[in-house]
Amino acid sequence: MEEQFILRVPPSLAERLNQLLSENDSSSEDKSLDLSFSEDGQNGTFVIGNDHFPASLLDLPCVVESFKTYDDSALVKTADIGQMIMVREPGDASPDMVEYRHGLTPPMRDARKRRFRREPDLNSFKTYDDSALVKTADIGQMIMVREPGDASPDMVEYRHGLTPPMRDARKRRFRREPDLNPELVQRAEKDLVNIMSGGTGKYVVNEQVEDAEGNARNTNKKAPPVPESKPDVPDAVANNAEPERSESDDSDDSI
Repeated sequence: MEEQFILRVPPSLAERLNQLLSENDSSSEDKSLDLSFSEDGQNGTFVIGNDHFPASLLDLPCVVESFKTYDDSALVKTADIGQMIMVREPGDASPDMVEYRHGLTPPMRDARKRRFRREPDLNSFKTYDDSALVKTADIGQMIMVREPGDASPDMVEYRHGLTPPMRDARKRRFRREPDLNPELVQRAEKDLVNIMSGGTGKYVVNEQVEDAEGNARNTNKKAPPVPESKPDVPDAVANNAEPERSESDDSDDSI
């Protein structure tokens, strides 16, 4: 990775730099460039030819990636740029802070204020000694004063908290307690203690006895009578029809 920075100069000075850096630099009157900083490392002087311009080293609001190409097709990353040297006209006021609030492009204007969250200055709110911080009380109740004519709360438990995120906190943030029979809970606890000590649960044994008695009663019940099947009755012979004659009857007629 290379070490790079961004040099921002006034428009009049940019034309002189372009002429000096071009191939036909022999025609330019500005033959030399120089940049020097003071001991603090933030303020300096930019020299081009015989002219001196004030300069300042500023921190950009975000990191800018730098790329280069050799064939106008493939890009190779060369550096992460986080600082900028801003050259000013003589007489212009110097920046009042090291962090530059704008970016490099118009959409990034005032980027530190619009695009990044402010960090709170905790020291400005600190009015006590951490070592002397003592817990005074656990507050679990609130006195709510109402306007005349406002309806009074319908319950003793206030359902909201003190801050907007705690609105309707009793319903959204706390688990509802199941409606259990206290006697049933006590019996179950006793059975668990008896089972863990090697005995049997009284409540469980009672249920098993009740199930056995119920099964016995069900077996003692008489089964419903099965309907009797009707015997097969031949179809009645019609009044005018002659009954079928057997072979013995035919032999008697022939005699």
